Amino acid sequence: MNGTKPAVGRGGKKPVKKLTIQLKGSAAGINKLPDDFEAKLWEKLQAGIQAVQLKQESKYGEEELYKAAADLCSQQFGANLYNHMKNACEQRVIYQLNQLRNGISLPDVQFLVGLNECWKDHCETMYYIRSIFLVLDRTYVLQTSNVLSVWEMGLQLFRAHIASDSQIERKVVQGILSLISKERNGETVDRVLLKSVVGMFSELQTYIERLEQPIKEATHKYYAVEGMSKIDALDPTEYLIHVDRRMEEERERTALYLLPRTRPLLLTGVLDHLVRPHTGTILARGFAHMFDALRLDDLARNYSLYALVHALSELAQQFHLHIKKVGTELVQNSQLDKTMVQSLLDLRNKCDTIVENAFKKDPAFVHAVKGAFEYFINVRQNRPAELIAKYVDKLLRAGNKGMTEEDVETQLDKIMVLFRYINGKDVFEAFFKKDLAKRLLLNKSASFDAEKSMISKLKTECGSSFTGKLEGMFKDMDLSKEILAEFRQSKYMTDLGKELDMNVVVLTTGYWPTYPPMDIKLPIQLSQYQDIFRTFYLSKYQGRRLMWQNSLGHCVLKSQFGRHKKELSVSLFQTAVLLMFNHASSYSYKDIKENLGLDVKELHRTLLSLACGRVRPLLKRPQGKEVKEDDVFNFNADLKHKLYRIKINSIQLKETEEENTKTKESVFMERQYQIDAAIVRIMKTRKTLSHTLLMAELYKQLKFPLTPPDVKKRIESLIDRDYLERDPASRHPP
Repeated sequence: MNGTKPAVGRGGKKPVKKLTIQLKGSAAGINKLPDDFEAKLWEKLQAGIQAVQLKQESKYGEEELYKAAADLCSQQFGANLYNHMKNACEQRVIYQLNQLRNGISLPDVQFLVGLNECWKDHCETMYYIRSIFLVLDRTYVLQTSNVLSVWEMGLQLFRAHIASDSQIERKVVQGILSLISKERNGETVDRVLLKSVVGMFSELQTYIERLEQPIKEATHKYYAVEGMSKIDALDPTEYLIHVDRRMEEERERTALYLLPRTRPLLLTGVLDHLVRPHTGTILARGFAHMFDALRLDDLARNYSLYALVHALSELAQQFHLHIKKVGTELVQNSQLDKTMVQSLLDLRNKCDTIVENAFKKDPAFVHAVKGAFEYFINVRQNRPAELIAKYVDKLLRAGNKGMTEEDVETQLDKIMVLFRYINGKDVFEAFFKKDLAKRLLLNKSASFDAEKSMISKLKTECGSSFTGKLEGMFKDMDLSKEILAEFRQSKYMTDLGKELDMNVVVLTTGYWPTYPPMDIKLPIQLSQYQDIFRTFYLSKYQGRRLMWQNSLGHCVLKSQFGRHKKELSVSLFQTAVLLMFNHASSYSYKDIKENLGLDVKELHRTLLSLACGRVRPLLKRPQGKEVKEDDVFNFNADLKHKLYRIKINSIQLKETEEENTKTKESVFMERQYQIDAAIVRIMKTRKTLSHTLLMAELYKQLKFPLTPPDVKKRIESLIDRDYLERDPASRHPP
């Protein structure tokens, strides 16, 4: 180290010392690399790469090769190293390309096997090379833009030379499509090979561009041909099963070797050619059988497939039309009247089962059922309503064996479903009211709880105005029990003997059906009881009038047939006839008629039930199934029956044709009154109205079906009675 002499500046200050440092020897010469540093290390790395590519054992260990690559990168040789390594890999890919081109004429599967081996070899080689040159990825690649990682560079080389070769690409795609087609035809194919080759397309990021579209086109072409052939060769059930199986196969195909994103494309190919063009044919040929046989699996399959092609409206329409067809046949065939209601309940239950289990409670199908029932149940006016009322009567009547209260309640709920569809609910009301009256008055009701439950359901459905009279009937029954209890405690009871016990039910005229008066000369003990009760009742309720309804009376007679004692449950008319035989063992028809003074038709019915029924307390001469005026009737002392109490009064429960006609006439008259009231009410509000608008208003207000002729008659009647008048400016009558 050499110094300088001190200098003195102005002001006597000492000068600043300058420090100079000088290295001995040359600094550059200390870390200078050998001239062949890069070449020797690359030669070692190149030997390692070639050993891997040729599947030979390398004389250099992986750790030694990794250190060589690291040394080159640390000395700023990363770019050269990357290019050398890329060139070595590219030469290998070009060699593989030539090998594949030489085998281009091989069969498809064999060529795919060769390509797959080439791809796997390339991936294994690049995996090893990446582990050796990992330091490149961590230094040079990260520090340099637009440079691919070692692995990506390998994929790029394979994509650029092999995957992009038009001949190879065409051969590979053709091979894949061929294998898929064979598998669709039922042949066994190498799915592992397919998965590997498809995975190559995915890894090279060419799947969507170069493979997916050809697969889609081939799928559409395949199923277009199959759809045209299978729709004629298979019945609809088999065809739907085939389609469902194809759908499952395509789902499995994408799960096993195609990419998940391809699944919608393949399923669309199936649906577009196997389902969408043939929806009408499938329904026309097979829906009726599926419905009638309750093929829930087939119907569910039908629903799911039609949902996928947005054709549920077409299925719902077919469902609706078929229910209408079946229901209309049931309703319009008068020979099926006895089983109509049960058949309708079974049909409704079938529809509900199908909607719930096959159609996933889809609202469109619920509406289809509702619309179909509303249509066909009103095709035959009034009759379904009448039969439904009779079915309810059968359910609620005593002697309905084999059904618990829960069963009856369930059936009533089902009946209410049918009831909702009826337009003529007034017809149901009339027949239900008549049957309820008989059940109550003849003690034929199975359960008062069930009766009241039914009325409660009707009240919920139609309102209190619909059930007011029905509820009044039950009030009369309860009040009658109180009146009868008072009567038995009164002084009037002492005037009667103890041999006869009589129950009386007092009915309010407005609540109960209208019964025609039926006169008869009752035995003295019965007529006496009636007179005494009348005196008691009128003393309690002054100003009222009692009218005995003899046709509804029933009795229990103690009888002696030879040595056998029996009790006969009979009507009041049957009682009057049988009591005559306490005085004589034989009477002619004319004698009975004169003694009783009963209506001829009713007398015929009564004698027919006693002498020609299953149980015959009377014998008729001459024998026959008809009662004639010259017949003679004898007491049957030899009557035998296993039961002690024998019921013979079922004739009262049976509805005669005359009663049926009168019930319908009463409904018709009630409708006329409602039409009159509605017309007057509307005209009071509107003052002047055209016939068309008046009809529209009537349809809105009245719940039963109307016909223009009926309305015209009522308008004419109201004009005649001066409730309405025609507009003088109107040319035509309404």
